[in-house]
Amino acid sequence: MELFYYVLFGAMAAVVAVLELGGKSNKDRITTSQAFNSFKNNYILVYSLMMAGDWLQGPYVYYLYSTYGFGKGDIGQLFIAGFGSSMLFGTIVGSLADKQGRKRACVTYCITYILSCITKHSPQYKVLMVGRILGGIATSLLFSSFESWLVAEHFKRGFESQWLSLTFSKAIFVGNGLVAIIAGLFGNFLVDSLNLGPVSPFDAAACFLAIGMAVILSSWSENYGDPSESKDLLTQFKGAAVAIASDEKIALLGAIQSLFEGSMYTFVFLWTPALSPNDEDIPHGFIFATFMLASMLGSSFAARLMAKNSPKVESYMQIVFVVSSASLMLPILTTFLVPPSNVKGGGISFAGSIQLLGFCTFESCVGIFWPSIMKMRSQYIPEEARSTIMNFFRIPLNLFVCIVLYNVNAFPITVMFGMCSIFLFVASILQRRLAAIADKPKAEDWTAMKERDTEADPLNAP
Repeated sequence: MELFYYVLFGAMAAVVAVLELGGKSNKDRITTSQAFNSFKNNYILVYSLMMAGDWLQGPYVYYLYSTYGFGKGDIGQLFIAGFGSSMLFGTIVGSLADKQGRKRACVTYCITYILSCITKHSPQYKVLMVGRILGGIATSLLFSSFESWLVAEHFKRGFESQWLSLTFSKAIFVGNGLVAIIAGLFGNFLVDSLNLGPVSPFDAAACFLAIGMAVILSSWSENYGDPSESKDLLTQFKGAAVAIASDEKIALLGAIQSLFEGSMYTFVFLWTPALSPNDEDIPHGFIFATFMLASMLGSSFAARLMAKNSPKVESYMQIVFVVSSASLMLPILTTFLVPPSNVKGGGISFAGSIQLLGFCTFESCVGIFWPSIMKMRSQYIPEEARSTIMNFFRIPLNLFVCIVLYNVNAFPITVMFGMCSIFLFVASILQRRLAAIADKPKAEDWTAMKERDTEADPLNAP
């Protein structure tokens, strides 16, 4: 493997080590309590186990389907089914968390994802389709119920609001960074070293999910959004829609999240063909680990930013979105500025090396984005409908990814990167607007909106 990969990985690892070890006293200058530290560590343990169950599957889904003899078209339909399921069924199931309980929803995630892993043992297309639908539902629960439970439980226990950012940043650093790298290496060990086959990472994922579920059942208490008995799901949806429509900050946050995450998921499909346009021999696993290290670097940097009162998260995220937009413009720029190579195979090209640096920059922005968007959601989304509104945010995201997947071969790769870059730049403009109105009081509080919604149905008003 070329020296370039090792130098890049080593340089980022050194920076992460300095930020995490050398700067510990500065980053954690916030004085916390022993009770909070125990609570934080428990959540990080559970979140890491949940993410291990997710990360172990990722690299082997496409590969497993191909070993069962399915072609690109059939596999594409399975992926679309997963995102479509997350958009339709996941929104409903995730929204039930506010009424039925967030702990219960987290346990449902574990059960649903374990069942999805079990379906991977069957080569039958219909069974695999059921597994993708279950996986889509689980994904919606993963990215809404756990965060909703954490925020509610944090304030229920009387912890200071500033401490919440410590949990967010550390959970992302460990769960989305360190665990992702270890899961990738462990999956590789199971499949290649032990020759257990491409279904073995899914079995391992099910084990981690079962352990996490046991920890949840034994140590978490239940919390709710709005447990009103008279409130059916449709009323809950209407209330969430009213909240989004009547509070510009919530609407902006939803648009920003959809634009960034839509670009992020599209990038997942694009980076491999971008780095190897002529079938260059690139170490996919090592590059993935490098991306995760870059994400760790970003989350570590975010922890330092959020530990201070200035700059505010609404301000620095404008810069993050601009930088991420510029980083995904590199594949377009290298197309015009770097002479193309016509040699098939071989190592990564000069243009590919430049793009890889840009992609690592983008992944660092992803690492900053996650804890920062979590902090903003905890500030602006009303507790009573937190899971419902967060799943509303995922509807345009999943719709966008389904459209991209369906048309992935219809457009040149440069057009796709250009589209993502534009979306990220639009996100920076919306973030600027959010920063401008961040300190303005809400036009109505949640209680007032519910009273108004009871008196007259605003969605059906002429």
